[in-house]
Amino acid sequence: KNKKKLNILRKKLDSIDNQLLTLIKKRFELVKQVLKLKEYKKEIIDKKRISIILNKIKKASIKKKIDPKITRRVWSNMIWACIDYEKRNFKK
Repeated sequence: KNKKKLNILRKKLDSIDNQLLTLIKKRFELVKQVLKLKEYKKEIIDKKRISIILNKIKKASIKKKIDPKITRRVWSNMIWACIDYEKRNFKK
């Protein structure tokens, strides 16, 4: 009985993962556009913007009753993955 419930929940998680991949792709398309607008490599890391984003995510997480430690880690990793991508692909 539990195994069946577990499989159902895992299928739901798989479905959400696919939706997340679609959103991540859209986000990275925007990151590529942003990168094209940056003239200097030093513009890649904007600590003030990172701080603003993480604070917004914290507030939204609390409002939606999501553990803010989890969302902070997810967004921090995503931000730094984008920064890494931008550094590898900066061509000016």
